[in-house]
Amino acid sequence: MSSDPKFGPNGEYPNRGLITLMIMLATIMQVLDTTIANVALPSMTGDLGASQDTITWVLTSYIVAAAIMTPVTGWLSDRIGKRELFLVSIIGFVAASLACGIAWSLPAMVIFRLIQGIFGAAIVPLSQTFLLDINPREKAGSAMAMWGAGIMVGPIIGPTLGGWLTESYNWRWVFLINLPIGIVAIIGCAAWLPKSTLRLRRFDFFGFAMLSLGIGALQMILDRGGEVDWFNAPEIWIYLGLSLTGFWVFVIHINTSAAPFLEPGMFKDLNFRMGLIFIFIIGIILLASLALLPPMLSRIFGYPVITTGLVMGPRGVGTMISMILVGRLVRTVDARILVVGGLLLTSLSLYEMTGFSPQMGAWPVIWTGIVQGLGLGLVFVPLSTIAFATIETRYRADATSLFSLVRNIGSSIGISIVSAVLTRNVQINHAEMGAWINPFNPVLQQVSPGAAAGNPLALAQLDGLVNIQGAMVSYIDDFWLMMVVTLCAIPLAFTLRKPKAMGAPAPAAVHAD
Repeated sequence: MSSDPKFGPNGEYPNRGLITLMIMLATIMQVLDTTIANVALPSMTGDLGASQDTITWVLTSYIVAAAIMTPVTGWLSDRIGKRELFLVSIIGFVAASLACGIAWSLPAMVIFRLIQGIFGAAIVPLSQTFLLDINPREKAGSAMAMWGAGIMVGPIIGPTLGGWLTESYNWRWVFLINLPIGIVAIIGCAAWLPKSTLRLRRFDFFGFAMLSLGIGALQMILDRGGEVDWFNAPEIWIYLGLSLTGFWVFVIHINTSAAPFLEPGMFKDLNFRMGLIFIFIIGIILLASLALLPPMLSRIFGYPVITTGLVMGPRGVGTMISMILVGRLVRTVDARILVVGGLLLTSLSLYEMTGFSPQMGAWPVIWTGIVQGLGLGLVFVPLSTIAFATIETRYRADATSLFSLVRNIGSSIGISIVSAVLTRNVQINHAEMGAWINPFNPVLQQVSPGAAAGNPLALAQLDGLVNIQGAMVSYIDDFWLMMVVTLCAIPLAFTLRKPKAMGAPAPAAVHAD
């Protein structure tokens, strides 16, 4: 039984179930928007008068705005209250979603997506903070299982839902679908969310500016790098210089300023520091694999959008099963053991994915997705629990916003790395395989006499096969890379400390509701 005075005699918080439901509605709505619009980009291109290069700003504008505004969550929640900030964030997000749904041009869409990212930035970290606040310490694992399910399943089902809405109705419904969900969440949160104590802090404009410079320039490197051939372009070197300068000055500033933007005291907690490293790695693995599979299934296997969504859907089922189990296991099993087990399962799934071939059916994609979903779920919940198990309550809002920021940066870096490696290896593999296609190769004369004789049709067919095989080998190379990254993360699990209060009552604390 919890001794915290905000809980009742049975360890229950008033309306906890309803609060959790409303929080998760808002969270899933925001997380879906990180991937739901991806499949609708081709349809938007014509309606908004955009090109293939400029339409990506629909995604970039949202990501950059959300990344820059996420660290402000802690200061704003202290200044105006967590409840008030959460409500303003949902209302602004829903209004921006409506504006995106009726956008008439690309500039208008980019502006509305910027606004959507600004308001949506606080929803995920605040939802985690609320669930930690309204649950006693001994139920933190179950709370993080519920939160983690929304965070991880949202990006998985996003492309499927976005593809279905685009094909069945119109790309505008990718944004308009947020309206009914958001309105219900607004009404519920206004009715049941608890109020919090205000803590006035001076806003550190210089610290925020330096962190924003670092994050914004880093995101520009990741978003523009593939288009301009990375460090062969002066533009990327400029972004790199700005990013390094911003982060370097920010780190010095928070350690020397009397009232820094982020309080350095939170970084003294070992579990939180290691949690940030882990969630960065999980961000790389989660969305990098999601970024690879849809184009692979479309390009090599010829799957339409709906079929791709159905084949990838069981990954979410695996995650949900894992969340249900781990919410109970985390109370009795050492969280570090669960993290290692999850990383091993994830590594196993990636190893099996290195055996993919163009001749296989859908089943290998389905069952490896289920195993990977189980593994990532086993990692995510114990990690989210243990990272915040020993940190001081006054740091919680800042810590959860930083946790979300690092996860998102990891996802962006992971996607950029696997995309760059894929593009490079496709060219290399095609060149190496194509070198064997010459009239002096006796194997070619046996396999395709027409190609050996220089028949254009036979050469075109053979080139198509080389393209498919070269692409498949390149995807496999990426799966190997992610497997190595996952295995390298395992030793870090043993640096985590087992929290004394993981399954015990939390110490008494004073909270104003």
